Amino acid sequence: MAYDLKDKLVIAISSRALFSLEEENSIFDKEGLEAYYDYQLSHLDDPLSKGSAFKFVQNLLAINKKFDNKLIEVIILSRNNAATGLRIGRSIEHYNLDIERTGWTAGTPVSRYLEAFKVDLFLSVHSPDVEEAVNSGVAAATILPHTPITSEESDMVKIAFDGDAVLFGDESERVYQEKGLEAFIEHERENAKNPLSQGPFFKFLKTISEIQDKFPMEKSPIRTALVTARNFSTHERVLGTLEGWGVRVDEAFFQGGVQKYEVVKAFGADIFFDDQDTHLEHTSKETPSAKVPYRR
Repeated sequence: MAYDLKDKLVIAISSRALFSLEEENSIFDKEGLEAYYDYQLSHLDDPLSKGSAFKFVQNLLAINKKFDNKLIEVIILSRNNAATGLRIGRSIEHYNLDIERTGWTAGTPVSRYLEAFKVDLFLSVHSPDVEEAVNSGVAAATILPHTPITSEESDMVKIAFDGDAVLFGDESERVYQEKGLEAFIEHERENAKNPLSQGPFFKFLKTISEIQDKFPMEKSPIRTALVTARNFSTHERVLGTLEGWGVRVDEAFFQGGVQKYEVVKAFGADIFFDDQDTHLEHTSKETPSAKVPYRR
């Protein structure tokens, strides 16, 4: 019987998001494809350094140890060709990561394969692939440069999300951008009973919630946080929307315009998703962070 990905949480990740390949990519940019291949093949026995999303992936895969059947699949989807995948494969073995499925497209956009692999979340450093993924309805984000301070395996994964334009649609954010704070607050109070639309990460949060429901709340291996720039005066619409969706966030922070990075760090997030550079440039210094592009 064929292996079925349909009932799994499937994370697709580029090799440059999982491992640090900046030196190798520099060779590609300066000397071309052949020099890049030669370098990779001559360094097969040199494990790659851990990349921005390594800890997030490591801790996600640790959840599978609690079950006889896997709940989570991590798949490498890379624009590299299969030959350069040899070094990636040896690095996966070196770090004992349970990754059994890969795709090497030799330059073809990887976004066209996301549906085939039933992908729930796609992480890459290549923003055009991320934008195509979001526009096709897959939760996706561009992982930002981050040097892991520690990557010891944990028995819990912590994921932090921005609200508007990430979990929710961006209609309220457009009101703020076009008309200012007072108009935004008035708009949200007037629409407090009307649920927000689903954002690009709604399906991903829904799938996480389904995994959380398999555990008593205090023993869930995944913990989530909403970290929003909204004032608390607009909380009713946000929390009512989440309740109507039948999903939960474990912690919620209404920052009222205060910078998010200290709260995200205190939460201990393995990854933080936001759509605004003004927040991400600070959070990415302390926490693996990823930018969610606008969905056209």
